[in-house]
Amino acid sequence: MRKLISIVVCAFTCLTVAAGGNYGLDQLLDSARHHNIALRTARYNIQAAQQQRKEAFTKYFPNVSATGLWFNANKPMAQMEINPSEFISPELGATLAQSFPPEALASLANPMNVSMMKNGTIASVMAVQPVFAGGQIVNGNRLARVGEDVSRLQLKLSENEVDRTTEQYFWQLASLQEKMKTVEAVEAFLQGICKDTEVAVNAGVAMRNDLLQVQLRQNDVASQKLKLQNGISLVRMLLSQYCGLRDTAFVISYNADAVSPMALRQDHSQAALNTAEYQLMGKQVEAAQLQVKMATGQNLPTVSVGAGYNYHNLFDLNHSFAMVFATVSIPISDWWGGSHAINRSKLELQKAQEQLTDNTELLVIGMQNAWNGVEEAYNRLNLAQLSIEQATENLRLNRDYYQTGISKMSDLLEAQMLYQQACDQRTDAFIDYQNKLLDYRLATGQ
Repeated sequence: MRKLISIVVCAFTCLTVAAGGNYGLDQLLDSARHHNIALRTARYNIQAAQQQRKEAFTKYFPNVSATGLWFNANKPMAQMEINPSEFISPELGATLAQSFPPEALASLANPMNVSMMKNGTIASVMAVQPVFAGGQIVNGNRLARVGEDVSRLQLKLSENEVDRTTEQYFWQLASLQEKMKTVEAVEAFLQGICKDTEVAVNAGVAMRNDLLQVQLRQNDVASQKLKLQNGISLVRMLLSQYCGLRDTAFVISYNADAVSPMALRQDHSQAALNTAEYQLMGKQVEAAQLQVKMATGQNLPTVSVGAGYNYHNLFDLNHSFAMVFATVSIPISDWWGGSHAINRSKLELQKAQEQLTDNTELLVIGMQNAWNGVEEAYNRLNLAQLSIEQATENLRLNRDYYQTGISKMSDLLEAQMLYQQACDQRTDAFIDYQNKLLDYRLATGQ
């Protein structure tokens, strides 16, 4: 009896999980990052932003266009009646009479119908190079690069959220596994007590009431075990689905030893500058600055130069020519509405700058709050470990008292229950500590 209880007590005190599972936390995090739909969507957004940046870069190059037109009308587009005699003066008529036969001169007295452009072909190739566009091309490219940076930061935020959810599922499953180990140790302990009590009752040295108390406790433990089994099965399914695993009968491995959190302590003012949240707000300010420049550039003159080659046969004659040209476009009436657009973009810039300052302060406060949570959780964990030591001694004493006959079975079972509660409280404190560490790492950009 003494040997059996000693073995069970040793099993209670062993809370460190051996690394014999199929999956560790790093493996599950890697799997979740590869299979999560939100991260795949964020990666697609990065690719789309890259294409938009490349599209903006093409605005530096000439705009080349080609135009072709062929037409055939039901009647000539230009048609008129001309009477040559109206344009011949008497002096010119006398001169023509000396040079042309009378029949030719007589035909000039009759009106003539003239028609042109019943069909024809037109073709041209033009190349226009912007020389000055109010900075819209340069700032448009910068804005496209900012958009690409923003999409990368959003991917980082999505990764943080996936890591948070994965670790929460992981430690929830670890908590259930630890409590299952405690329940199984209690189950073994009660089986030994029940067997010894049955022998004592049959020998007439113990009351049957002691045996009934042990059996009632066994029923309670069996109910706890069933509840834990269902919980483990459900969390495994959630973790499997979230990480893209095919198997739901896996085991996780981890180290339940608690280490001091001081190695993770950061300078919060400096750490805030390295977080994805701060950098994203900085990109919003940068984008707002570029929007001001873009709004200003839309109201500045634009200058372009170009060259082209043209061909047509509108008058039944093939004709081609080349040309160079320059264009200057000056918005005049647009300044009426454009000035308001510039002021609106400046207000957006001011708003983004103030939000950056305010949210940076909130980030620092959030880091300090997360660190306070870490310290509190670590202290609770140490107290829980101390409670296990005290409960262990209490169980040992009650075991000895019962064996010597100076204590009742109810006292021994109560000591066992207190020890089980201490083990569960230590497990809860350890899982809470891990979650608080996760919150602090994510808050400080680690």
